[in-house]
Amino acid sequence: MPLQNRVTPYGEIIAHPARGTFTGNRGCLSDEAGELARRRWRLKAWITCQLSYKGWWRPVMQPGVWTELFFLDEATALAAGHRPCALCRRENYDRYRKAWMRAAGLNSPLRATEMDGLLHQERTNRNRGKVTFRARLSDLPAGTMVIAPAPGSTRAAKRAALIYEARLLEWSPGGYTRSSALKDTEVEVLTPKSSVMVLAAGYNPLIHESADGLLIDLPAFRLNSNAPRR
Repeated sequence: MPLQNRVTPYGEIIAHPARGTFTGNRGCLSDEAGELARRRWRLKAWITCQLSYKGWWRPVMQPGVWTELFFLDEATALAAGHRPCALCRRENYDRYRKAWMRAAGLNSPLRATEMDGLLHQERTNRNRGKVTFRARLSDLPAGTMVIAPAPGSTRAAKRAALIYEARLLEWSPGGYTRSSALKDTEVEVLTPKSSVMVLAAGYNPLIHESADGLLIDLPAFRLNSNAPRR
């Protein structure tokens, strides 16, 4: 049975057998039985880490220590409210921090605790629910996650989707599953405002390889992003 340690763009933690391309944490979330406890975070520092670093290894979901969470890709982690780790992903952390500084018009980068405090306000409300905001798709940068109507549905079915190469890609725990045209409409945005600002300032998140597979059959499509692939 898969462990409950996979994070969705909504910030929820689910059980799913597919392995993510990033790990990370929000503090100690496991109980004495090695299962996810009721609380979904212990710290405001929600970070995104490499799957491996300096050969370090340990069993996951241990009680009493930080709990390993897993993400499909970095765009998913950003949407959930995480940021790059300053230890194992120092270069990405510095790029994220400097992009924030440029976008906000600051004279110097914010400290990690300052970014974490702002992100925490933007990702969760007093009822511990997901904070979203509305914006037009045309105003959002690549790498942003939104809630979009399911294609072909007559109901108000909704799904998480990634803005990528001027397309909307439907998210699933195992990869992106469907591509649709990017229409200029208003949507709910899952990625916190500060991370959207960072993306608009040039930060390129690592995207799961399934995204490129959805673009193969689009010969007339013009690539316009230099976002790294995973």
